[in-house]
Amino acid sequence: MKFVPTYYAPTGGLPDQNQRARERAHFTESYAVIPRGTMSDITISYLPGWDKSRAWVLARPLTGFSETFAQLVVEVAPGGGSKQPEPDKDAQGVIFILEGHLRVTIKDQTYELDPGGYVYLAPGEDWTIANTGDTPSTLMWVRKIHERAPGIDLPESFVTADKNITPIEMPDTAGYWSTTRFVDPSDMRHDMHVNIVTFMPGGTIPFAETHVMEHGLYVLQGRGVYLLNQDWVEVEEGDFMWLRAFCPQACYAAGRRPFRYLLYKDVNRHVNLRGIFSR
Repeated sequence: MKFVPTYYAPTGGLPDQNQRARERAHFTESYAVIPRGTMSDITISYLPGWDKSRAWVLARPLTGFSETFAQLVVEVAPGGGSKQPEPDKDAQGVIFILEGHLRVTIKDQTYELDPGGYVYLAPGEDWTIANTGDTPSTLMWVRKIHERAPGIDLPESFVTADKNITPIEMPDTAGYWSTTRFVDPSDMRHDMHVNIVTFMPGGTIPFAETHVMEHGLYVLQGRGVYLLNQDWVEVEEGDFMWLRAFCPQACYAAGRRPFRYLLYKDVNRHVNLRGIFSR
């Protein structure tokens, strides 16, 4: 099924003083919903080593909740960026371009990225990022400490784009449910996947998935209704869902446009029996 992909990027600002407080934000023992309206000027952070940039932190490790990853939306003004963006030598990352144009340099190789651009950054990688244009640019940044495994090499950095990857249709769904996989699921070097899941209008997950993987889900396009634990929640482009391990989940697309989200999950490693602080 053909469609034109779009990628929602927050713009900040402040809500009108006359509007009522919104009620869609939820933080429970098993999931959180962070609506796009909460990404305002009063919830931004500034990051050390990043110039002319600001960030909305959507997820961070929390004991007893989701413990493996951090997820941020970063807005970079013209002339901004970072020559030392990642402070942790053991962290790997994924950058996904939502809006504008960004230049990413990995070692000595430079890449010019537009919306839909995707970068996997290996742990310890030497990389920089810059906005060389004349308008703000926005990216999603997912970070995770890489868990080394005996006999398995470190993954390598790579650059691609949403448009370069053919989505894989889920069996028996006639294309209404598909996944854009940027990494081969059987590649044991990778202990996290950041994919795009697409539901065409009428598409659905018809059962309550319950599994050990943690999730960060950022809605890129469209809207849908999501089962989170025992609650059905309406979400739209720009909303973020944060799921701890074993939170039941299902969904169906709503509206006339594709419902697409960027999905993080931790994979391909033995369960850590010693707790987060021993990683």
